[in-house]
Amino acid sequence: MIGISVVSVVVLLGVLIFAHELGHFLMAKRAGVGVLKFSLGFGPRIIGKKIGETEYILSLIPLGGYVKLLGESPGEELPEEDAKRSFLNQTVWKRISIVAAGPVFNLLLALSIFTLVNMIGLPVLTPEVGSLQADSAAMEAGIKVGDRIVAMNGKEVTKWDEISEIVTAGKEIPLRITVRRDAATLDLTVTPRPMKTRNLFGEEVESYKIGISPSPHTVIERRNPLSAFGEGIRQTWVISKLTVMSLFKLFQGVISPKTLGGPILIAQIAGAQAKEGIIQFLLFMALLSINLAVLNLLPIPVLDGGHLLFYGIELVTGREINVRWREMAQQVGFVLLILLMIFVFMMDIERLNIQFINDIIRPFTG
Repeated sequence: MIGISVVSVVVLLGVLIFAHELGHFLMAKRAGVGVLKFSLGFGPRIIGKKIGETEYILSLIPLGGYVKLLGESPGEELPEEDAKRSFLNQTVWKRISIVAAGPVFNLLLALSIFTLVNMIGLPVLTPEVGSLQADSAAMEAGIKVGDRIVAMNGKEVTKWDEISEIVTAGKEIPLRITVRRDAATLDLTVTPRPMKTRNLFGEEVESYKIGISPSPHTVIERRNPLSAFGEGIRQTWVISKLTVMSLFKLFQGVISPKTLGGPILIAQIAGAQAKEGIIQFLLFMALLSINLAVLNLLPIPVLDGGHLLFYGIELVTGREINVRWREMAQQVGFVLLILLMIFVFMMDIERLNIQFINDIIRPFTG
């Protein structure tokens, strides 16, 4: 299991980092900026090869990467022929495009994975009723376990998610539900009822339900390339929105910081997903790629979002941020990033300790 986790996390992080740095690299090349280094990983170099002016490096620590651009450091002296290819001598829009390309490529990676996976096929729950809540609207309307819902308000239903969407959207409006029971087809009317439930963030919210749950039966849903691409866009958008909302909930205190995870948790999940199959591993990669994109866009110095913030201020004011202020902000951002890394690493260790203790006492508790 440890071996699978290690290999899985190296592959996972390698692909995510490569996509991110490739975005910076390609956009810099397109903008005519010189690229001196393209590194996967940090720390001591394992292997490297120089092609043209760019040195391509594989480094020991697979927890990041970087692209070193010509003239990206303030005060760097360059020959006159290289000055035009310097990063800092580019227009602010070109600099924004180079910096933003990293997170954008992570989003494109997620979109590509979702498109591919939807073409290969994903299991979806059938619209078959698996259980009924006592005294629910569905039970009163005559729906029974084993009924297959084939239409709602005249609209064909082929999977369970469509039922949830229609019920939620209709609120308390009566629904005309067509079910297939054995060889018979029945038309029933069900009025959803408001209920207190908990959302993904654990908050109590009001939603509308008819009191049915799906059966465990699934079918494989495969899409054509165009449909898969459209569904990939939707999934990328939904997960991106959820990631942003999660960050807000974290700052609001709705979500505990203890839920954050670092490299150890990622390795554990990556290993578990790899054992489940390539599809599950790819979906986890897409999810993590979106998280990486969103986190990198946070307006924190050192991160891409911090640089974009500086360039945004430059666009508004018409002048660059003072070098001294920018360096101070980046130092603060670096310290914050290190503290965050230490915190998530401590959370990982705490989870490992809890798991270790549980493994010890499990034989004695049955």
